[in-house]
Amino acid sequence: MEPSLASRGDRGGASTGVFSNRIEREQLVPGDHIYSWRSACIYAHHGIYVGDGMVIHYTGAAGQEIGTGTFVNRIFSISSSPWRNSTPVCERCGVDQSRQNGVTKSCLDCFLAGFNLCLFRYSVTPAFFITQARGGTCTLAVSDPPEVVLHRARCLLGNNGFGTYSLFNNNCEDFAMYCKTGLLVDASSGGATRSGQISSLAAAMTLVASSPLGFLATGGGGLVVAGAMYSISRYLSDISIRWDVIKIPVETLVAQLPTGNPGAAS
Repeated sequence: MEPSLASRGDRGGASTGVFSNRIEREQLVPGDHIYSWRSACIYAHHGIYVGDGMVIHYTGAAGQEIGTGTFVNRIFSISSSPWRNSTPVCERCGVDQSRQNGVTKSCLDCFLAGFNLCLFRYSVTPAFFITQARGGTCTLAVSDPPEVVLHRARCLLGNNGFGTYSLFNNNCEDFAMYCKTGLLVDASSGGATRSGQISSLAAAMTLVASSPLGFLATGGGGLVVAGAMYSISRYLSDISIRWDVIKIPVETLVAQLPTGNPGAAS
């Protein structure tokens, strides 16, 4: 029997901590934002646990899920797919996993695809956030009540959409974080993803591109400065800090889905 929705809030789970966000299946309750690392922990796939061993998540069909079409996108798009088997029709789900795309519903086994189960944490402290050097595991943002989270996820599932899938602008982590918070980047601001994974990657790439090799090779002091710059950049990219993030009702978002731009609300 799953714990009641009323008993939940922004919790980390009994087995989560600084070094791991792993969680056992029996600890899950509806409304949890969960994820699993894929491809040697290069990328994580995210979704919303809705109860009865089922997960609503956002994925792209092979060959059409990525808007930019880069080599990196193709690698990550394989990681985001819940299907890895030669027999894609799941007895638990009763659907062909290889043909699922957009906002979809799968059993927990198909969602995890053999990888570990982790819980995404909300309302963490700035200190905890910084200790999680890798993005896509937590946020300072506050989660809405579980019943609101489930309403958003089910509404987007029923309308089969969350805009056009793009690894760098509109991915599975963005979907799960929207379900939990209702927050989207205002498209008129020119802002990019809310995803912690991509924000961390961008912070690392910016640091390398803007720092002369001599600066990075100055020993311990240089590494400390580089680490501080990376942490500050990640912190300022969090959805609870950004100035270009707005809260959008799911009904408004659904009405705008034909435009393919979930951040277009004014």
